[in-house]
Amino acid sequence: MNHVTGLINLHEDNDLIKEVTKIRPIATIPFAGRYRIIDFILSSMVNSGIVSVGIILPNKSASVLDHLRSGKDWDLARRHEGLYYMTPLDTNSRTHPSELRTLYQNLDAMHRNVYDYVLLSGSRSVFNMDFNNVLRFHQNTKADITMLYYKNSQKKFSPCTVLQTQETGLVTDIANQPVADDNASVFMDIYLMSQKIFMDIVKYTYERGGSDFLLDGIMRTQKKYNIYGYCHNGYVSIVNSTLNYYHTSMDLLNPQIWHELFLNKFPIYTRIKDDVPARYKADAHVSNSLISNGCVLKGQVENSILFRNVKVDAGARIKNSIIMQGCRIKENAFIENVICDKNVMVDVKKVLKGADDYPFIIEKNTVI
Repeated sequence: MNHVTGLINLHEDNDLIKEVTKIRPIATIPFAGRYRIIDFILSSMVNSGIVSVGIILPNKSASVLDHLRSGKDWDLARRHEGLYYMTPLDTNSRTHPSELRTLYQNLDAMHRNVYDYVLLSGSRSVFNMDFNNVLRFHQNTKADITMLYYKNSQKKFSPCTVLQTQETGLVTDIANQPVADDNASVFMDIYLMSQKIFMDIVKYTYERGGSDFLLDGIMRTQKKYNIYGYCHNGYVSIVNSTLNYYHTSMDLLNPQIWHELFLNKFPIYTRIKDDVPARYKADAHVSNSLISNGCVLKGQVENSILFRNVKVDAGARIKNSIIMQGCRIKENAFIENVICDKNVMVDVKKVLKGADDYPFIIEKNTVI
């Protein structure tokens, strides 16, 4: 796919996941002990042979730049092509930059590209796939635009875009819905189209007051284009709410899902941070959990995910929880159904418990 350029849009609605996105976009939420959400789409692009990837930066971009840097860990630190950033040109504007505005302001740079196709994606989906199959489908159907979707395995109680398609894959309807029924065709926020069509949509839509690529650029001009849907049959989860983030993380404790995401022929890359192995002391007891490097465990951990350098003191118990980097759970504390952001300290004998369908969230650098 060296004639395809990738674009990853980080302008995403985080209203339902505010607790862990106050200082970062959804793209850089810590995930699976050592990864970030953006690693999945970026790795899938690289594994598919895409060697030019643009990052459409949001306002809160410090964590993005710190994580991706030159793109070296994804083999994108190149003299030509590689990883590049698309930033709003009028950063002093009082209004928040939209994705269409940023794309429109960077159209001149797109004109200089020699690529035939553009793969435009959001950054909140967790999956692992080969986009070469999508390109073949796009070419065989002679589609103007191909939209990727997956079949929802159970009712989804969060905002999503649902596609209606014919047997051939031709999209007949696109709708934003607050709830997606079982077996609905849920859009993955990934498009493939020619560079010319992409640039035409951006230019036409923005110059007529549009701000959202899907709503203003696709849905309102749907009849103008031959749009097809491509179904991805593997595991997909869209992280657009705190509850979705929690359940997606807990999915990783299923060996079948872990194997599909991380142990198939396409690896997921992330920024490398060397650290010492986790240390399990004499009284430590760990079951069905992911434990990252640098952790020191003296207590009990069950059905949980611990990021780097977490310390669990003697007598402490962690159950069904996500504990991010640098946290410390002190002696005889008990936490269940909890999400701890980075560098949280839970003091001696404290008890924190959330509900199965509403985890308790502790913000970064909090002491309890």
